[in-house]
Amino acid sequence: MEVEVKLRLLDAVNHSRLKEILSPFHIKKLNQKNVFFDSANGILASQRAVLRLRSFSNNNEKTRCVLSLKAKPMLINGVSRVEEDEEEIDPLTGEQCVEEASKLGLTESRIIKRCKDEFGIDGEMGFVCLGGFENVRDVYEWRGLKLEVDESKFSFGVCYEIECENDDPERVKRVLEGFLKENGIDYKYSEMSKFAIFRAGKLP
Repeated sequence: MEVEVKLRLLDAVNHSRLKEILSPFHIKKLNQKNVFFDSANGILASQRAVLRLRSFSNNNEKTRCVLSLKAKPMLINGVSRVEEDEEEIDPLTGEQCVEEASKLGLTESRIIKRCKDEFGIDGEMGFVCLGGFENVRDVYEWRGLKLEVDESKFSFGVCYEIECENDDPERVKRVLEGFLKENGIDYKYSEMSKFAIFRAGKLP
């Protein structure tokens, strides 16, 4: 179970201000491309599951590729809980699957096997690509917490968010809210996952 605090920053100004304040604690920047898959008849979606292929790039060169299966998501009062299974795959294989979704079903993968065995995706019907979005993630080590500040670029707009994975989300939320208020950064509790925003086709 992945447990995260998710707070949405209201605009680019607040996003920039937060990054400036956190700059002494910056450890890395990640360029991510998120692409999603399902069966043609939406078997995963019907069971509240999401199959994501996330590639990481540096100077347009793909360095890592991670396949994720998420299920039974809940996002309440800025705290997200979701069952998550992750697996690294070869970046070239991932790129080929994005270009031709049918290849995903042929991939030697624990997660793909789960999609077939547990969720009932037919090998013959296979997978279809739903599209996706790009995300720029700045990571900070701050007061013993790992903060991830995201700029998610959808075809219909940009969304800004701060996330923190932790087993004590209510404490972390209090700390983050106090910090944001002290620094005059406007925020609200995230009400939708990035995937839900992508599928809705509009910003929340």
